[in-house]
Amino acid sequence: MYQIIQYIKFLIRSTNQHGVHSPFVYNLVTKCFYDKTSYDAYKHIINYKKDLLKNRESIEVTDLGAGSQVMEQRKRNISSIAKNAGSTNKRAKLLYRLVNYSNPKTILELGTSLGISTHAISLANQEVKITTVEGCPNISEFSKAMFQKHRLNNIDSKIGDFSDVINQLPSNNYDLIFFDGNHQKEATLEYFEMLLQTINNDSIFIFDDIYWSKGMTEAWESIKQHPKVTVTIDTFFWGFVFFRKEQVKEHFNIRI
Repeated sequence: MYQIIQYIKFLIRSTNQHGVHSPFVYNLVTKCFYDKTSYDAYKHIINYKKDLLKNRESIEVTDLGAGSQVMEQRKRNISSIAKNAGSTNKRAKLLYRLVNYSNPKTILELGTSLGISTHAISLANQEVKITTVEGCPNISEFSKAMFQKHRLNNIDSKIGDFSDVINQLPSNNYDLIFFDGNHQKEATLEYFEMLLQTINNDSIFIFDDIYWSKGMTEAWESIKQHPKVTVTIDTFFWGFVFFRKEQVKEHFNIRI
């Protein structure tokens, strides 16, 4: 019910490219968010998800974050995880377009899950260095096997608590960070603060499920007000954060 109410509010306040006066955000919306090109990679994105949805294998899941709002049992089918917790094809395609458009060199993903988003990112640029972190060892091992099956060689999979792994990361700079693992207010803000030291002027942070709960929305509002943040884009399911010093601080609500 919380998410339904928040979505109605989002629809009322949101706009499309015609309500955007920032050239930077206008170009992002029109050339990336609303890009209607039918990329060949989309077939691979769809097939990857289909493979998961057909997989009846069961694995034991360890939830280090907020867990699933749908599945409570420890032993879960791959197909069920893909259906209830995995990225949708629409969002995977958007990630593909974003990497295509912004051309990041180093990417960090917090929350590998079954690798749907990781796969899409890798397809967009085989040269980009992707570090993906998963808290559940069984899910991480499964995803690594899927990456090998699909011949994705630019992914470094790590297992562990996000805070611990972040402290051990060798890179001190990331162009794109996708926060998609722990949907709790305190943890989200902690990771945000920890990873602020890795940003450059063109870095992009993406926060998944910013209306997952009242706490997540509070975390999102806090992030928007941070002095290092200049531009944010709320698409309801994702929150985009930019640190461009040449930009006037603005917050956008864009329907995708």
